[in-house]
Amino acid sequence: MSFLEGLRLAVGGLTANRLRSALTMLGILIGVAAVIVLVAVGSGASAAVQQQIQGLGSNLLIISSSNARAAGGVSQGFGSGSTLSLADVTALQNKQAAPDVVTAIPSTGGRAQLTYSNQNWNSSLVGTSQDFPEVRNYQLSSGQFFTAADVQAERRVAVVGQTVVTNLFNGQDPVGQSIKINRQTFRVVGVLAAKGGSGFSNQDDTVVVPITSAWSYLLGGRNRNVQQIFAEAASADVTSAANTEITQILLDQHKISDPTQADFQIQTQQDVLASATQTTGILTLMLGAIAGISLVVGGIGIMNIMLVTVTERTREIGIRKAIGARRRDILVQFLIESMFLSGLGGALGILVGTLVSAGMPAVVSSLPTPVVSAPSVLLAFGVSVGIGLFFGIYPANRAARLNPIVALRYE
Repeated sequence: MSFLEGLRLAVGGLTANRLRSALTMLGILIGVAAVIVLVAVGSGASAAVQQQIQGLGSNLLIISSSNARAAGGVSQGFGSGSTLSLADVTALQNKQAAPDVVTAIPSTGGRAQLTYSNQNWNSSLVGTSQDFPEVRNYQLSSGQFFTAADVQAERRVAVVGQTVVTNLFNGQDPVGQSIKINRQTFRVVGVLAAKGGSGFSNQDDTVVVPITSAWSYLLGGRNRNVQQIFAEAASADVTSAANTEITQILLDQHKISDPTQADFQIQTQQDVLASATQTTGILTLMLGAIAGISLVVGGIGIMNIMLVTVTERTREIGIRKAIGARRRDILVQFLIESMFLSGLGGALGILVGTLVSAGMPAVVSSLPTPVVSAPSVLLAFGVSVGIGLFFGIYPANRAARLNPIVALRYE
């Protein structure tokens, strides 16, 4: 029996019980659609994270405190305090000691409540220096960034991101306006150009002030430590050399002779990107595996229906064997029927999953745009057909092994 003949018989057998066939395909359809949607969401999240990390800055190195200094001889643990200072930033700006470092900036901050007129908005506060736009790869859409003189004089000036402008100023030009940051009055001197931040981490939802002003007016004034230092390497090729230079400078600054006891850690942009890619990859795999469970359930449904079909068509099988059909012909017929059922359900599932993925951003605006990739579509369809083959083998083999005499006598 040819494949086309087997396909014709499969279509005829399935159309004879349309409702039952449709309900069986529904299980595969839901499973494939779930795989497409969840993998697309995971891929979209991965793409958004990569875009945001790449937008942090050019050839960026991020220096953070790894351990607080010991209190009474006992280490306070990871992240329990800051060991960085403005003196460290100044040392890293020394061209003789760090020729491969273009510049370095301090960073400190947290969350801040912003108020303008009768509008309120909670945003991310960053206290830093005048080189922030260069190192962090920001552009200005209007106004200007604060200067070194503003930092030195602890002036209450601020630069806001596009998300803050949208939610706080109701279409007004923010430059020159006075806003309150944690009840302290600051004058807006500039607006950062949009970087396209969205989802769980929005780089446009920020207010940037001189770090000295942040210390004096917004962060208590007593603790003048630096949470992070951002350093810019001269080029991607010298990032490793810049890393070595920064490490040695900070070890000298902190009077640490053993590098394994360093109270800071350095991450390059590539390190952050690789870590984030690995995390989102695992997340995508887990989401796909969870959705894949519904495909297995759909496959069990196919096996159940095919066993019922074999029982119902026992007499037909006996007649076909009596007039010369071989065991292989019966096996191929029912395998094609099972694979056609799962394949059609998989194709419809791909269509539904693609449409749902395309419509999700309109329903959940904070969700990263799902990315439907060709490999995930082909994999989902191949798995659906493979499930039809796997779960169809037992019913098809059972049909092929029927004794024709017993089958003819079956009522």
